[in-house]
Amino acid sequence: MGTWHDYLKSEGTPPEWPYPIKFGEEKEVETDVLVLGGGIAGCWAAITAARNGAKVVLLEKGDVRRSGAGGPGCDHWCNVPANPLSRVDPDWWAEQMTQGPFSNGIGTEIQCREDFDTLLEMEQMGGKIRDTDDEFVGVEGRDDETKFMVSPRYGVGVGYAPYDDWKKPGYNPPEKRTNVVLRIWGSTFKPILKKECKKLGVQVFDRVMATSLLNEGGKQGARIVGATGLNVRTGEFIIVKAKAVVMSAAGPNSLWFMDMEHGGYSTMYSRNECGDATAMAFNAGAKITMMEGSAPYRIASGLKHKWYSGGADASYENVPLVDANNTKLPAPTQGWADGGAMFSNQANIINEIREGVKEGKYELPFFGDFAGMKPEEANATWNLMLNEESTTKVMVKTMTENGFDYKRDQIMNYTLIEFQPSQQYRDGSRSGGLMIDWDLMTNVPGLFGAGTSIFSPGDHSFAASTGRYAGRKAAAYAKANGEGKVCREQIDKEKERVLAPTKRDGGIEWKELHNGVNRVMQYFVSEFKSEKLLDIALEEIERIEENAVPQLYALDPHKLMRSIEDLSIITCCKVAIYAMKERRLTNARLRIDRVDYPQDNPEEANCFLTLRLENDEVKFERLPSKWYGNMKEGYEAHNKDYTGVYKPAE
Repeated sequence: MGTWHDYLKSEGTPPEWPYPIKFGEEKEVETDVLVLGGGIAGCWAAITAARNGAKVVLLEKGDVRRSGAGGPGCDHWCNVPANPLSRVDPDWWAEQMTQGPFSNGIGTEIQCREDFDTLLEMEQMGGKIRDTDDEFVGVEGRDDETKFMVSPRYGVGVGYAPYDDWKKPGYNPPEKRTNVVLRIWGSTFKPILKKECKKLGVQVFDRVMATSLLNEGGKQGARIVGATGLNVRTGEFIIVKAKAVVMSAAGPNSLWFMDMEHGGYSTMYSRNECGDATAMAFNAGAKITMMEGSAPYRIASGLKHKWYSGGADASYENVPLVDANNTKLPAPTQGWADGGAMFSNQANIINEIREGVKEGKYELPFFGDFAGMKPEEANATWNLMLNEESTTKVMVKTMTENGFDYKRDQIMNYTLIEFQPSQQYRDGSRSGGLMIDWDLMTNVPGLFGAGTSIFSPGDHSFAASTGRYAGRKAAAYAKANGEGKVCREQIDKEKERVLAPTKRDGGIEWKELHNGVNRVMQYFVSEFKSEKLLDIALEEIERIEENAVPQLYALDPHKLMRSIEDLSIITCCKVAIYAMKERRLTNARLRIDRVDYPQDNPEEANCFLTLRLENDEVKFERLPSKWYGNMKEGYEAHNKDYTGVYKPAE
């Protein structure tokens, strides 16, 4: 039957594209600092670079006002041990958060040191971070003096330091609480960040996706001197010359499944997150790490109903769960009652409840019992936490408009029924990303990373604080280094690659290509791995590149954007397979299960594996898990002039 466009071409006139088409036309821009990706990290990088005297250009394939995973909102500002209510030292807390062998000690130290400054700066710009209107007086965790609202997340019992071990001076709190997470009004943040960018003179290019990095002289691994982009409404090709580039587009996503209308499912991440950052950096010679692991997609996915479920998860703090007979369940909690243990003993409790269902002890369906909570706590959960979080804000609005009353009604819960997701729908992208140093610069000079583009990243406040940090480091680099020379041959080659689908009027559309790549990953790179299966996967991906990509066509700039995203996904799949083939072991921490190498290898399992391209040949390197050294000393050695929160002129 063909595609929708095939039908329109044969049966009627396709709808007119509402923007002028400029395929082949070019626009050149020059700047000091170029920021690629206008999510939380990108906005902060642009603002800080501008405040440090740099001329800044920002490219974002969506609209900066609401783009990125944190664009719609955020309800938690995590790992903020420098806040006045905290009971722990920032350096000590950073150590607790990086106990695992594959943690990003650099990013976490930056987050713990600077994210309270970042939050205060957000408040200076107009963001709401306190209960200034006294809407939640009486809610546990609210401090009446500062009007900050502490979240119950991250108490003792989350796998960090046991309470009995808190014997150092200053670590003997009266309760088993850390107070390192604050509740915030995150839906106010993103519009303010865009407004601040404009106020500071940042040249913002909305609806322009970055497609490649430009190396000096066109040589892979040489200094980054700019980037190319595509206007996703007009098709115009953008060339930006820059002295420094901050990569703040997100890491790879959608390698194992499509986020689209036909699938009937979604994730908590933006559809635009497809690995552009990883693909661009890898092709430019930057080191990529943590790409070898994968696991079933467990959080915020419509493949399960977990996020929108009530109780036991993120924004649903303190919400008790009950069965159809209103019998309270021994559900996992992150509420105040148990000292704030996040998801404590979740697997054991869920298995216990599942057995209870089979034995007739509990009757389905289950519900999140808002009406059974203290009124002030239910108010805070429904009207603050759920109403500010990006993935639940729409739910609150829709349900309220259709008559739901949290004071009276319950929300059906699916979490405990669908504990184990399908193995083929996997996520391997959240930990993979750029390897960076204490300046957040990669091995390629002039290329900085921030947010989820870097390895083992954190959450919203991690993105904000690392973006803010990368912005000032990039500005300093740009000031110290002159303008580099771009290579016209490299630009022409990229322009030909990007515009190739527009020169065809038939063949394969982006959805078909994406689905084919997903099938390869699902069939051959799923729960169990072996050299044979990975070789088949790599062979199939390369066959798609050779036979299907040359048939890829796009009839408008939007479809062209999706097509280029597919090419990024293909690159990320190959990088992941390369890394998996190189890791010949089975290790739960690395999320690797090799049937041909069923044994662990302690030496191999305690090192980072990096990949980079040198003359288009993949090079591997192994680094100790704590290669970044003492975090406190490393941070202080590279930030001797840091003065804290930005203070606007009087």
